[in-house]
Amino acid sequence: MDFGRIVTAMVTPFHADGSIDWETTGRLMDYLIEEQQTDSIVVSGTTGESPTLTDDEKIALFKFAVKHAAGRSKIIAGSGSNETAHSIHLTKVAEQCGVDGALIVVPYYNKPTQEGIYQHFKVIAEATNLPIMAYNVPGRTIVSMSAETTLRIAQIPNIVATKECASLEQVTMIATDAPADFRVYSGDDSSALPAVAVGAHGIVSVASHIIGKEIREMITCYLDGQVQQAQKLHAKSLPIFRGLFDLPNPVLVKAALKEKGLPVGGVRLPLVDATESEVAALRKILN
Repeated sequence: MDFGRIVTAMVTPFHADGSIDWETTGRLMDYLIEEQQTDSIVVSGTTGESPTLTDDEKIALFKFAVKHAAGRSKIIAGSGSNETAHSIHLTKVAEQCGVDGALIVVPYYNKPTQEGIYQHFKVIAEATNLPIMAYNVPGRTIVSMSAETTLRIAQIPNIVATKECASLEQVTMIATDAPADFRVYSGDDSSALPAVAVGAHGIVSVASHIIGKEIREMITCYLDGQVQQAQKLHAKSLPIFRGLFDLPNPVLVKAALKEKGLPVGGVRLPLVDATESEVAALRKILN
């Protein structure tokens, strides 16, 4: 399974009362696929505020995304959690919904050992036929999956990719030693170009909500040997890459979408919306 070069970790649009705005979800998907040229969409990931979504809402998102994409983009279900049994349950349901893959995060809060992390991924993979993308994000999970453990799970047939938010050194180690068909994705927009330079396949992006076409052009230029042009595009995009994370994600990308004429509502507590001064600072970066 190749999820493409550009994977968007999609926000979840909400009405003012906090319920999911399905009409806007459809418009957002169309915009990401048609205008921002995303290859795959992650629904109910961290950017989609998965910690505050109920299982029923997640399942409804899986079903809606599959139907609405209609083959135009692959759909990856954020079905992992810090409970292995629950991750298995939600991944099985996601498979029944027709998604193209599952994003499984390293267990957060529990602080498992590397062997515990390996077993978590192993038993989830054994319970589904879906292609799995692992998600290592130590800034949120506290424990980081080591390069060695990632290379172990890469031997499991249906674990086909990893979204890596640890160091560039770790990206290099995994990309160098993993099986040829195992894909490494950067999970950090600012590191997209450096990661591709050391062997990553692409990016699981937040900024692709706003500059997906530019990110694609940057990666394409690098792969075509136009390294200086890729560097220029990276430098031009860097303020947006950084600026979108001045507040906890997805607060500012939701604000940015509103600025771009596609309002997707606010965020659910315990996150809070950006203030007027914070939006003003974001506006300067976008313009």
